[in-house]
Amino acid sequence: MPLRLYNTLTGQKEEFQPLVPGQVGMYVCGVTVYDYCHLGHARANIVFDVVFRYLQYAGYRVTYVRNYTDVDDKIINRANERGISSQELAETFIRAFDEDMAALGLATPTHQPKATEFIPQIIALVEKLIARGLAYESAGDVYYSVDKFAGYLKLSKRTMEEMQAGARIAPGEQKRNPMDFALWKAAKPGEPSWASPWGPGRPGWHIECSAMSSTLLGDSFDIHGGGRDLIFPHHENEIAQSEGASGQPFVRYWLHNGFVNVNQEKMSKSLGNFFTIRDILARYDAEVVRFFILTAHYRSPIDFADQQLDDAGLALARCYEALDQAGRVAETTGSGGEIPAELSEAVARLTELDSRFREAMDDDFNTAQAIGHLFEGVRALNRLLAADNPALHTAIAEGREALLRLGGVLGLFRSNPAEWLARQAQRRLADSGIDAATIEALLVERQTARKNRDFKRADQIRDELAAQGVMLLDGPEGTSWKLK
Repeated sequence: MPLRLYNTLTGQKEEFQPLVPGQVGMYVCGVTVYDYCHLGHARANIVFDVVFRYLQYAGYRVTYVRNYTDVDDKIINRANERGISSQELAETFIRAFDEDMAALGLATPTHQPKATEFIPQIIALVEKLIARGLAYESAGDVYYSVDKFAGYLKLSKRTMEEMQAGARIAPGEQKRNPMDFALWKAAKPGEPSWASPWGPGRPGWHIECSAMSSTLLGDSFDIHGGGRDLIFPHHENEIAQSEGASGQPFVRYWLHNGFVNVNQEKMSKSLGNFFTIRDILARYDAEVVRFFILTAHYRSPIDFADQQLDDAGLALARCYEALDQAGRVAETTGSGGEIPAELSEAVARLTELDSRFREAMDDDFNTAQAIGHLFEGVRALNRLLAADNPALHTAIAEGREALLRLGGVLGLFRSNPAEWLARQAQRRLADSGIDAATIEALLVERQTARKNRDFKRADQIRDELAAQGVMLLDGPEGTSWKLK
């Protein structure tokens, strides 16, 4: 079926038809770089990384723009608190953001513009809005006049009446209407500023994205993404600015990811459940975090909890175990022969994996369903592996390649399976507090007990280790162990 996207603007799924056949222009709002990124940033960026990857996999040539807001009130205030320049603070957290995104396995966007690199374009856009009668200058500030744009609030589906009821003019602002928003802010002492026709100042938050997106993607482009919290006012104001200036439709498809809760409560510093990406990666493997985020549809809320992340780690480990075993089998040469009838369904499941995966992803990037199909493939692969039949080696090798290829579209299975499993075992061992040397010593004692036919002691050791979460695996080459 064709790719269908849920468009926030229309409130329904629509068939994706890019402006230019075979090409996609996509803009995703980046971060305001004044602090370390949190779980909400992780989700948004992983979601749109997968959108980027899948569009490429589907054959589109994608121009993906994700910006940095590197001038803003929050940046200025934080820099002043630390006694450093806004630029120094911004560069520090741009580096931190890049490190976090690399750790989460994100692909690099086509363009990563900074707002401060687009000051001339921002000023030109503000001038155009003034010339069109949509903006006005007031004591060095420039405001957008929302009542002059007929389509205002069409994205958020709000009404001017309900918005006016709670709108206020802050001290120092000289707006005509409480709903009007700043395009340009007059400079204050100690703030970064640039020369403009209205005197020294700096851009407002919303105008930055309009200037960067139009410069890099054109006045109209295909996809604009971000978290649901950006629908109003940020994305609403982007539409007013961009369409007001160009007279053209701004974006064809608006995509917004759902919120992140922690243990079923909204994440906030006041509740003590606020976690940065670095907090989480200190406790969990980055690919486990990514896997967990993708087990929910991007538009749904998602709840971070230790048990769910632990379960995600175990589920991902089952995939890697199958890939590891299949990799060893694929290195051997099968003798050919007929595939047993009872395993034909498993072979067919692996053969159909690509089409099932595409069907899920074409339904508004349904990664939850796509991962479900990957697990069906893993179960089918395990059935073939358990048969230990050389006639199945080709099917095993092809099934493994399909899983790796499709997992790669989601940014998964990017590690060597044996190495990933070893790292996870070490991490879980450290978390459990179990001493590996003690386990090995008990295995030696158990081996001696079995040799001396002291099966009571051998079973006792097995039970003691099982109580600690250690599973023993007896095989022809000896006994190994792993954590349950």
